[in-house]
Amino acid sequence: MNNTPPQTDQAVMIGIGEYRIGTFRMASIGLGSCIGLTLFDPEKKIGAMVHIMLPESSGRTDRPGKYADTAIPLLINELTVNGSKKKSLVAKIAGGATMFEAFSASMNIGQRNIEKVKDLLAEHNIRIAADDTGGKMGRSVYFVPYENGRVTVRLANGSSRDI
Repeated sequence: MNNTPPQTDQAVMIGIGEYRIGTFRMASIGLGSCIGLTLFDPEKKIGAMVHIMLPESSGRTDRPGKYADTAIPLLINELTVNGSKKKSLVAKIAGGATMFEAFSASMNIGQRNIEKVKDLLAEHNIRIAADDTGGKMGRSVYFVPYENGRVTVRLANGSSRDI
């Protein structure tokens, strides 16, 4: 994954299954049932962002950022390679909306994504500092590691808030 910082102050866009590590602005636009996860090291002032689409990889290795079970260990590893200590990392989570009510509860990908991400963060002893998850509305997420890991969530209705 290319972690070269942009030449301007514009956010680097994180698409489905993509991730970035760095101190620069990052954004993930149009999250429905997907999860935008940020990990931030307040000591090193470095962060990571991933756009997770599904909870389980089922052994697939082609796009580790696409699945919660491969994305979270990947981000932790990338941050520790860059000098972070796992115990210093804090997480913020956004997304996981229920986009299609016609499906059964077992098919609610948004809820399954939320549960898997939270379970994996707990397994890795990573504190969740904030979350804006669930509901029925899509979101976009903006992450600014150099501003103390600020995460802004903008809902599809135009409202926004920092988490």
